[in-house]
Amino acid sequence: MVPRTLDSPRAIAAVILLFAYNGLVIGVYAASIPILRTKFGLDAIQMGILFVVVGISAVATMQVSGRLADSLGARRVCLAMILPLIIAIAGLALAPTHALLLVAGVFLGMGNGGIDVAMNALAVHVERHRLDSGRGPIMSFFHGMWAIGSFVGSFAISIVGTAIGFSQGLTLLVVGLTAAGIGAVAWIVAYLITPETDPVVHRSETGEKTPIPRAAYLLGLMAIAFGLGEGTANDWSGAHVQSIANVDPRTAAWTVTAMTASMVIIRLTGDFLVTKLGRKTLLRAGGIVAAAGYLTAAFATPFPVLIAAWALVGFGIGVVAPQVFAAAGHMAGGRGLAVVVSFGYTTFLVGPAIISALVHFFGIDRAMVVPGVLLLGLVALVGIALKDGTDSLPLSEEGS
Repeated sequence: MVPRTLDSPRAIAAVILLFAYNGLVIGVYAASIPILRTKFGLDAIQMGILFVVVGISAVATMQVSGRLADSLGARRVCLAMILPLIIAIAGLALAPTHALLLVAGVFLGMGNGGIDVAMNALAVHVERHRLDSGRGPIMSFFHGMWAIGSFVGSFAISIVGTAIGFSQGLTLLVVGLTAAGIGAVAWIVAYLITPETDPVVHRSETGEKTPIPRAAYLLGLMAIAFGLGEGTANDWSGAHVQSIANVDPRTAAWTVTAMTASMVIIRLTGDFLVTKLGRKTLLRAGGIVAAAGYLTAAFATPFPVLIAAWALVGFGIGVVAPQVFAAAGHMAGGRGLAVVVSFGYTTFLVGPAIISALVHFFGIDRAMVVPGVLLLGLVALVGIALKDGTDSLPLSEEGS
């Protein structure tokens, strides 16, 4: 049975489930990268090839997912995209060769790219219904559920690998197949409770197609900055700490756990903070904090300092992404959201491959300067992008 109202508890639970499972898969994948790197003997270029495969697959599904979410409804797209996520995480656990690892990467990109657009579109519908009924924002909370899922996934790799003492291969096998089993259950529950959304029509009263607001593209530029920051953190933080602090891959996985934990904390308080401080202030603060984390990671060497630096990255990125997506969705609907999500997640997925080249030529430590500088650029864009779209935002930019 599908709930009739988008602001019902069952509808909210459905969005939570979608965000949390997507986060779980990405958390397992991100924390497994040091293990995959060791298992297959991957150098920086080979790791870059994996990231490119994941990225291209995501780009190929993002725009299709956005259009289908508008025309058919976000529910159908979300349900369809859970399936490649299940295949991907099982494939990462079982792949015996580098070639099959890349095949799993294709499914990971398809599932992650497709569900990112669809579940954010669904979340905007739910938030809009809440705001229309006089309730507060909820987008940051939904992204907090993604962060919790990611934390659980990375923590599972860390705890199974270090506390229980399983070998690297057995750690990945147990956690990966468990995540795939959880996905099967998640699909059934999502089928039962995920709400339908009405088709979105982007035409004026005269029947002409309406353009996407210019501010959506400015938000897209901001999404490039946080997309590279988040993608690099997910794909390179563990390898970075493993190389710089010279620790075991299973110990390095705690880096991803620390980063995702900080994202959980800030995202669960984000809706309150945006109401009190305003979206501009919160976005600027997030960009500065994330940049500080990256620049610290670029020049520090002690393991505790590196863990703290990546935690700062998590705090900063955790603030930025939900507010940019929420602004885009309320400003320009699912179509505008698809533009911004595509900018952000294309960079999220392809950006780490660019970092791979920087690592190859300049070293893994100095490569971290680039995301830090781009995040400082995001701070400069905040006033321009939100000023252009202020009248379309659901919340006051000055706070309360």
